[in-house]
Amino acid sequence: MDTLYTLAVAAVVIVLIFDYTNGFHDASNIIGTIIASRAMTPIQSVIIVATFELLGPILGGTAVANTIGKFINVNTLPPLVAVSIILCGIVGAIFWNMLTWWFGLPSSSSHALVGGLIGAVVVSAGTENVLWGFSELMQGKVTGFTKILASLLVSPVLGFWVGFLIHRFMRGLLRNAKPQVNSHLRKVQFLTAAGLAFSHGANDAQKSMGIITMVLLLGGFIDQFVVPGWVIYSCAGVITLGIMSGGWRIVRTVGFGIFKVRPLHALDTQLTSGTLILSASLLGAPVSTTHVVSSAIMGIGASERPKAVRWAKAKEIVSTWVITIPSSGVVGAMTYYLVKLLTGGAI
Repeated sequence: MDTLYTLAVAAVVIVLIFDYTNGFHDASNIIGTIIASRAMTPIQSVIIVATFELLGPILGGTAVANTIGKFINVNTLPPLVAVSIILCGIVGAIFWNMLTWWFGLPSSSSHALVGGLIGAVVVSAGTENVLWGFSELMQGKVTGFTKILASLLVSPVLGFWVGFLIHRFMRGLLRNAKPQVNSHLRKVQFLTAAGLAFSHGANDAQKSMGIITMVLLLGGFIDQFVVPGWVIYSCAGVITLGIMSGGWRIVRTVGFGIFKVRPLHALDTQLTSGTLILSASLLGAPVSTTHVVSSAIMGIGASERPKAVRWAKAKEIVSTWVITIPSSGVVGAMTYYLVKLLTGGAI
């Protein structure tokens, strides 16, 4: 029991580290357009974003946590082995987050988390222990990995086209406006940026909440899958610390590398992203803030002047999206084999 307790504590710490890297990595997605449009100073943006990021997971419910916490099934394995597998998967996700941060690429923490867990589970317990949801899909039900994948694939498409349409509408609304309107557009971003930060916290922190609750359930520390209050507050606080640290390497890519963002573009991006991510959170659908924000910028740019969109950079971002799940899956699998080797095959 002592070994299991120690491992469970280690797993919770590792998940919280992932939660931190999630906030650290995704800060750029929220702050990038604010900085690029000069709506706030970096310090102002971090304070506003961090405040509402903290409120998101506290007030946003646990629907996403339930989805993430139930798409793998390792309940039949010995608790020590099950918790070890989850720990290995999380390490894979953290590694991929830090690698893409180092190269300044806005990849998806959600994809990294899903890929890392699948990689560790498949090589240790077999494909049957991942709830793929394919058979349920034939019955008209979207569950398990299918629900997660559908959310992650559909959200950037919606981000592009909703951003495209919102920008068309806003340009029409402001077609006779004078340049002074930019001052008002910058001020409104205090609201839209707060909304985007709240929605990000409500969606992304829940992923870590779901994994920690799964660890507690597997270890026998709780009787049913209900997210404890201390888990909610811990994940909210840690992801907020990550946001405050800021992934400034990626800010340049999001704010300047895809399209030249001005106040109206920034406002439309935040409005599009915040609405889509919050809607997904209420539906229990885990989405990638990186995907939604980047695709919204692409849609807004295409709506105004397609030739001004740096499609080469957009292609680079999309390529990173495509390889994230398999790459983090490989790292999760390699981590499992390494731990198995170090423990003499104990897991």
